[in-house]
Amino acid sequence: MKNFDNFKINYKKVLFRADLNVPVVNSQITDKSRIKSIKPSIRKLLKQKNKIFILSHFGRPKGKIDKQYSLKFLCSILQQEFEINKIYFLENLDEKNILSKIDEMNFGEICLVENIRFFPEEENNDKNFAKKLSKFFDVYVNDAFSSSHREHVSIVGLTKFLPSVAGDSLIKEINNINSFLEKPKKPNTAIIGGSKISTKIHLLNNLVKLFDTIIIGGAMANTFLYSNNISIGISLVEKNLSEDAKKIQVKAKNYNCKLVLPVDAVCSNNTKDKDNIQYCEIKEVLPDKMILDIGNKTINLIKNEILNSKMILWNGPLGAFEFKPFDQGTTEIAHTIKMFAKNLKINSIVGGGDTISSIKSAKAENGFTYISNAGGAFLEWLEGKESPGIRALKKNNV
Repeated sequence: MKNFDNFKINYKKVLFRADLNVPVVNSQITDKSRIKSIKPSIRKLLKQKNKIFILSHFGRPKGKIDKQYSLKFLCSILQQEFEINKIYFLENLDEKNILSKIDEMNFGEICLVENIRFFPEEENNDKNFAKKLSKFFDVYVNDAFSSSHREHVSIVGLTKFLPSVAGDSLIKEINNINSFLEKPKKPNTAIIGGSKISTKIHLLNNLVKLFDTIIIGGAMANTFLYSNNISIGISLVEKNLSEDAKKIQVKAKNYNCKLVLPVDAVCSNNTKDKDNIQYCEIKEVLPDKMILDIGNKTINLIKNEILNSKMILWNGPLGAFEFKPFDQGTTEIAHTIKMFAKNLKINSIVGGGDTISSIKSAKAENGFTYISNAGGAFLEWLEGKESPGIRALKKNNV
């Protein structure tokens, strides 16, 4: 796979795929991690005097121009982050506009291209669209691991027509995730939470073969509890997947993987009801109550597993963390990792938007060896699937 160490890019016109799908609340970016992650690659390309055209998506405009999903607002932010005087903006991909912008720019400058998902050809992976776009450029760089599980033009299509190079952030993501899968330090523990088991069946089926302990939390634990005939009141549950939950538990036993489920819970009538909170054993959840967080006994169980581990992988919060006080379980586990991981030399990796948000909310980022900016791509890689974008880079022979 071509990268900056084995493929030189000097005085070239570069199509650079980034993931600038940043979280925005009230017109303010709440997390700039994805912007910061591409800075090493951008700086190298600027230093080597290239004309850089950044491609990204933002939101889901569904192949139509929608001003609320325009990337133009990012120009001033990128200018500040990259510490440069100007960011050009390319409003559309008409041939005349592309050529005009290339002529207008000097080598060693950056142009941000309007949301690539404004074009229906992008998500359809239209070969002709990829070919037409490629003819104006010399090199393609993919530095968007978090988008590389998509078979889109800006991820896989361009690699058929241009020399294609892996950016530094993409390689860093792969190396860090692979260190947990290919060179595990034992004993190792995976903490898997979130709301639905349906999105993580393949993940769990792969992790039971790789980890000594898997801790199941969040609403997805309810499906496991339900499959074990434990009453969970009105809690969120995927009853149709109880057989899958049973099979995962059997598979875990066969691979000598310890599966840890909640032994107590924090319940209420709903996420906004703070007046009727109940703390109970997991087998004592009342018929009209909803499980919204793990209890103290479960927190202590998880802490013990962490302190006895050499590696920790975390994906998914352990409760309804967006609603206090149901963030306590997730926050306490984050603080435990922050307090002990470095002293005990525990390698720790975390991925998934909600998980990262909860860890940042707990101000526990310093406890983790690596924080992945990828969401779906992170999960697919842990499932044992190589992302289409990575395959495309490896196959590139232009």
